Amino acid sequence: MRAQASVLHLDLDAFFAAVEQRDKPSLRGKPVVVGGVGGRGVVATASYEARAFGVRSAMSTREARARCPHAAYLSGRFEAYRAASEAVMGVLRSCSPLVEPLSLDEAFVDLEQADLADLEVPTVTAFAEDLRRRVREVTGGLTASVGVASSKFLAKVASDLRKPDGLFVVAPGTELELLHPMHVKVIPGVGPATVERLRRAGVHTVADLARLGEDELVRVLGRAQGQSLFRLARARDDRAVVPDREAKSVSVEGTYEHDVTDRDQMEAIITRQAADVARRLQGGGLSGRTVTLKVRLYDFTTLSRSSTLDAPTESPAAIARVARGLLRDLDTSGGVRLLGVGVSGLADWVQEDLFGTDAPEDAAENTDKGADEDTGHHSADAPDSLEGPAAEQEAAEQQAAAQQAAEHVLPEAGVRSRGTQWSPGLDVVHAEHGRGWVWGAGRGVVTVRFETAQSSPGPVRSFRADDPALSRWRPPDSEEPQQPGRARDQ
Repeated sequence: MRAQASVLHLDLDAFFAAVEQRDKPSLRGKPVVVGGVGGRGVVATASYEARAFGVRSAMSTREARARCPHAAYLSGRFEAYRAASEAVMGVLRSCSPLVEPLSLDEAFVDLEQADLADLEVPTVTAFAEDLRRRVREVTGGLTASVGVASSKFLAKVASDLRKPDGLFVVAPGTELELLHPMHVKVIPGVGPATVERLRRAGVHTVADLARLGEDELVRVLGRAQGQSLFRLARARDDRAVVPDREAKSVSVEGTYEHDVTDRDQMEAIITRQAADVARRLQGGGLSGRTVTLKVRLYDFTTLSRSSTLDAPTESPAAIARVARGLLRDLDTSGGVRLLGVGVSGLADWVQEDLFGTDAPEDAAENTDKGADEDTGHHSADAPDSLEGPAAEQEAAEQQAAAQQAAEHVLPEAGVRSRGTQWSPGLDVVHAEHGRGWVWGAGRGVVTVRFETAQSSPGPVRSFRADDPALSRWRPPDSEEPQQPGRARDQ
């Protein structure tokens, strides 16, 4: 722990969902859920409006729909999120050479290297407020929660205290005063299983935890976790801010608020992560031979399993297939708190179609009967526009029905069948009506809302899925950092 509050943690609020709300005016202030939209989909991020209905990350999309049926369910636009993330990381690196990204939407910054006049509380507070302002500017309005403290642990705790769009600075000397009244689950790595073990030992708050000796914690929780919690309960954390280095691997992982116990849900999460890893590989012109699965169990035991292929791949299907195979060899019956997929052994060439491809599915032949019976909302002569609260509810029902009709081509989160062209949230452009985004699709019909980040909420129109006037919209390379869907989520 440092003598001054010189470690900053920045966390973009509901990142993926916030990017979608920024770029889609009709969704601002309304529930938005980003993730897999199919029957086995998993929520990646929910807007705060959706969280009010109990929707959370790693929840199955099916359960999320039951809790919040009127939300907009979108499959996500990784390019947009990456562009916003790059803009934010650029701002952070302009402040300090020591920036440690944790994911697309959060990072630590070492303020000792930030060329500030001093590191007193008023100075770092003013700096952090200005940093939040700059983040809003470069992202087109995305908000960030910031914590500043004398260690990485406390800075991360602090950034959660004023969410969303807040700032909390932990003054040196007040760390234990802040920490000890909090519930033990505030400590990273303390999930429901650990909370229950500690409860049986009479531990509820961090102060309770600090009263236990190291030997007792090791006996209750095991050596690694017991020793870690012994230190953190006393606010002892000397970890340095480590700047990012040249990537030797590409990986995606997620830690979940509640332990995931359903095996199908785990496989859906892994499939989505594999798709994210593949997109990042493809974006860098890379491929890799070694696929790694990381699993942290309910008791905080961390397992890692790898498999090396004969040739490099960047295929999401290939990566997902290997990762799911690695999961099958592990006993996860007690639940998992973290899942991650990575690819290493990077190369700058790709072995095409390492595992071959499945024949494209015909959407018309595989649609579930009865999934799209609201014929007035998906026919080619659907209303040109929807206005007012009643129409908005009708549009929400339209999106849900369209997505349900398309679920047969979304067997796993984040992966779209080769037979499907349109996914909810996708940026599109029409030769006559201009730019918009896919509201829903199914049974040969695609419904589009025509609006952009700079426009007012726009009209909704439906087209045949093979309409030659409708195509995917991509920003020119020179404008990519400014693209209207550039960035914001988990």
